[in-house]
Amino acid sequence: MQDLSRHTAVITGASSGIGASIARTFAAAGARLVLAARRANRLEALARELDIGSDRVLVRPTDVTDEAAVAGLFAEAEAFSPITLLVAAAGVAVHCPTVDNTLDQWRAVIDANLTSAFLCGREALRVMQPRGRGRIINIGSLSAQMPRPDTIAYTASKFGLEGITRSLALDGRQHGITAAIIHPGSTMSELVGGRSANPPELTMEASHVAELVATMAALPDEVNLLTATILPIEQPYLGRG
Repeated sequence: MQDLSRHTAVITGASSGIGASIARTFAAAGARLVLAARRANRLEALARELDIGSDRVLVRPTDVTDEAAVAGLFAEAEAFSPITLLVAAAGVAVHCPTVDNTLDQWRAVIDANLTSAFLCGREALRVMQPRGRGRIINIGSLSAQMPRPDTIAYTASKFGLEGITRSLALDGRQHGITAAIIHPGSTMSELVGGRSANPPELTMEASHVAELVATMAALPDEVNLLTATILPIEQPYLGRG
């Protein structure tokens, strides 16, 4: 078990899937949590499940594609407890042949997966810089390295998220702020439609990803694991012709 008791973590996309699993893992490791997502009822249910007390968890329903909403999230989080960690786990996917992909679908995915990471990353830098420390962890995807068919917007967003992460790491370096990205392979979540989407041997539990995120978060402030890839060993990724 990692010790994250020094951290106050903002977790976006916390209402389900990888984000919710990260919240559970972080709570068990002693972190204070600010849970953000659009679905207030799911966040409230997760906070009750964690049962760690109102002094250690703040529920903040937020549309992370909205600039004013993100600014409000970080202002309220800072008032709750100074933020030392951001985990940007919010995201959506559209599975659709490229020739049928609409501009509205494209924009929805780019906003949810990429614009939100920019907005949250920018606000995190703003509050972390005066303190000279902080950590940002973005949840990417194996699709940033090897796309699946019929996912052009999702693939583009995750390739872009790699660039955002590297820019945040570079811009934060002089202020003692690190940024990193983890690329999960096929993982149990609402994003991919649940366990039936892939055979069990080709799908990880979200808790496996959360454990790696906790390991990254527990590193000393002066050390960064810039990028990591985690995937089921039987997932067809290596050795393709």
